[in-house]
Amino acid sequence: MLRSCHALLASLAVALPTATSAATPQSFKGEYTVSVHGFSVAKASFSSSYEGDAYSIEGSVSSAGLATIFDDTRGTVSSKGKISGKQLQPQAFRADYKSGDKASMIDIQFANGAVTATKVVPAPKKRNPKNWIPLAASHLASVLDPMAATVIPADSLDKVCGRTVKLYDGEMRANLTLTYESKGSTSVRGYEGDTVTCRLDFEPVAGYRKNRKSLDYLRKRSRIMVTFAPVGQTGVYAPIHATVGTKIGTLTVSAERFEATD
Repeated sequence: MLRSCHALLASLAVALPTATSAATPQSFKGEYTVSVHGFSVAKASFSSSYEGDAYSIEGSVSSAGLATIFDDTRGTVSSKGKISGKQLQPQAFRADYKSGDKASMIDIQFANGAVTATKVVPAPKKRNPKNWIPLAASHLASVLDPMAATVIPADSLDKVCGRTVKLYDGEMRANLTLTYESKGSTSVRGYEGDTVTCRLDFEPVAGYRKNRKSLDYLRKRSRIMVTFAPVGQTGVYAPIHATVGTKIGTLTVSAERFEATD
């Protein structure tokens, strides 16, 4: 379950630099809550540091509130890489998490924008070739890990939407297409100013089971909206608010802190 969350939710809470960042080291802190029907179900905290064309991110995600009764999950995530022009190039991604007594891990290695190795613990079960869409080498080129997939390098708020991001979460490849919806403004700890909201369309590409109900719902029926705000003067726009329609109701991700710390 958390693997899917990393693919679509944890990735909504990270800030990275671009090549426009100053050579002086900079850092950013983001703290988020995840709620359904007004009840908190998870919390996430991310810290990123970057200098020149290199970035490094560390974060933690845990279930909260009523969710701990049903699924007490805690995890850590990390990502590092380089920035080339307006393109992010991950080098390594790792997620370690524990749900109850069960421990899991995802480790992805990259080179030149392509996945070179993936390790998942416990190993995925044997797939039925009749209903499984397998990954091909071509699916793993020019992809982003879940930490970087929805962070947008852009020249302005007007240019954040109108793009498709290739996501790889350690098993599934999916496309995230952002379409302009509206502009607005917000105020949270560390940031007060303009925002832009994009509609996010989710399309699985490979590495998934056909007719999987949760994926079919995300692809065909879910309304996913992501609101972006600028991360200081870095030229990067990161999610500050998001809503995801699910079968049990609308899941909301909200920043409680969105702040440059250096």
